[in-house]
Amino acid sequence: MKLRLDRWLALLGTGSRSEVKTWIRGGEVAVNGRIIRDPALSFDAASDVLSLRGKETDGRVIRHVMMFKPAGVLTAARDPKQPTVMDLLPPVYRSIGCMPVGRLDKDTTGILIFTCDGEMNHRLLSPGRHVEKRYRALTEGKLTEKDAEAFAAGLELGDFTARSAKLTILKAGEDTSLAETVITEGKFHQVKRMFAAVGHEVLELHRCSFGPLELDPELREGDWRELSEAETSALRKAAGMEEEA
Repeated sequence: MKLRLDRWLALLGTGSRSEVKTWIRGGEVAVNGRIIRDPALSFDAASDVLSLRGKETDGRVIRHVMMFKPAGVLTAARDPKQPTVMDLLPPVYRSIGCMPVGRLDKDTTGILIFTCDGEMNHRLLSPGRHVEKRYRALTEGKLTEKDAEAFAAGLELGDFTARSAKLTILKAGEDTSLAETVITEGKFHQVKRMFAAVGHEVLELHRCSFGPLELDPELREGDWRELSEAETSALRKAAGMEEEA
C-alpha cells in the first residue's frame, strides 16, 4: 500500500499530521536509509523501511491479531466507563484501524480476531459465508440428546430462527453440563439464547475457534499475538478472498 510519508507516520500514531511534517522537513525521518524532507512523497508501507530519529519503526499498516479475550472487558473500540479489548493492545493498533471481527460478550472468553482489512472483516461476518465458530459452554441442568436434536433442527428465538447447529455433550450432570456447539452465525447473545431456548442457563462460555483458527494454547487470558502468514491466508480463504490474494 502506497502512502504519503506524512500520512504514513500519522497513521502509525507517531504524531499529528502537522507534527510529522515538521519532523520530515527537519530531517528526522528516513526511508530505506535515506533522509526524506518532502512530506508528500509516497512509499510502500508494506516493504519500505521507515526510521524516525535514527530508530527503525514498524511501518506496517495492515496487521491481523489473535487475542485470548478475558472476561470482564467489552468487545468495543472504546468505552468511557469500562475497559475494552482495544485497551489490551498497544495504541498503534487502534491508530491503524485494527478492529475486532465480530463480538464476544463481556463475560465470554476465548479467541477474538482483529484485522485492519475491512473487506475481510465484513466477509467473515457475512451470514452467507457460513464461517463456523465453536464454543464450549458450562450450563445449568442436565443436557440430553433431545437438546442436541433441537439445536440441529434450528431454534426459534423470537426475533429470528437460529440455523442448524451441532451440539456435542461432553459431560451431562444433574446440576451442570459441559458441551460444545458450532454455529455459523453471530447474533447478539446467540449461544446463550440457544441454550436458554432448551431450558439451560449458560454459566460460562468460551469460544475455542473462529473459522479455521483455533485459540493458541500458548496464550493466556488477555494475551495476544499477530497471525502468521499461513493463518492470515486461511482466514482469507474462509472469507472467499484467497483468489484475490
